[in-house]
Amino acid sequence: MATAAGHTQPTPELVFDTLNAYQRTAALKAAIELDVFTAIGEGTDTAAALAKRCQAAERGMRILCDYLVIIGFLTKQGQRYGLTPDTAVFLDRRSPVCIASAADFLTSFEGVARFRDLTAAVRKGGTTMPGDGTVEADNPIWIEFARSMAPLQIPASEAIAGILNARAGEKWKVLDIAAGHGLFGIALGKHNPNAEIYALDWPRVLEVAEQNAAKAGVLSRYHKLAGSAFELDYGKDYDIVLLTNILHHFDPVMNEMMLRRVRAALAPGGRAVTLEFVPNDDRVTPPRAAAFSLIMLASTPDGDTYTFREFEQMFHAAGFSSSEQMPLPNGFQTVIISRK
Repeated sequence: MATAAGHTQPTPELVFDTLNAYQRTAALKAAIELDVFTAIGEGTDTAAALAKRCQAAERGMRILCDYLVIIGFLTKQGQRYGLTPDTAVFLDRRSPVCIASAADFLTSFEGVARFRDLTAAVRKGGTTMPGDGTVEADNPIWIEFARSMAPLQIPASEAIAGILNARAGEKWKVLDIAAGHGLFGIALGKHNPNAEIYALDWPRVLEVAEQNAAKAGVLSRYHKLAGSAFELDYGKDYDIVLLTNILHHFDPVMNEMMLRRVRAALAPGGRAVTLEFVPNDDRVTPPRAAAFSLIMLASTPDGDTYTFREFEQMFHAAGFSSSEQMPLPNGFQTVIISRK
């Protein structure tokens, strides 16, 4: 509220909204589990019809959908609900880029539990989860990650394929470290029929990546390397090494250790391709990239977000000759190309 002097009067609105933010998460999760967005996209658009279609009580469906209108996920005209442009693209399961499955990982019990006692994590300066948290060897959470999060990474994987000009069809040997769902290596294999992809991750995670490679039609050129990224022999003469969303899990010393191994595995003129949340030097902008550091505090002993200058220093210390950054259009993440 503005005062006569033009100053803004203090309001508890931000405090109230943030303390209740878990309700937004719960509402979106419920709508995804009930398949509300797909039902509305198909034309089932009243509370009564949605209740029947989604096997729910009409009162419950009305209250949930009204709340989704309030927070911006649905529209409402009279008694009829509609999808916003964003929900039509990303939450209707008929959409080829639907990311509804991400809710399985992002709202999992294990994921939420990391924040149950954030106070203790702040005092400690790292996760209070058992062992090494999400970076514990062969942690089963990465199986669910691989199954659930693949659709979320389609735009970034396609962007990297474009940045590297995969369609030119050069003969490539590609190493995908911490491959997870495998989409980044698979995208290069789809666009470049002369690319051989070597995916490194824990054995059960690689089973999911292998399934995705089969669906994409690149299984004959997809090879599994099961084990730790810090211990396994990578092999050599790679033209490209993919480091997508792995370096933020570790401190600079551990990252430099890995990057030295990456450099040694690259052929002359080879490139390391990093995808990361990269904040500006102020560490608070852009907000989505900068805020990711809180997840690392809650889930890892030493992980963090790093500025481009910090990444540049790590790659330089590992012996790379140069690094350049390319922010992706969605504003979430940045691609860094580092040359041997």
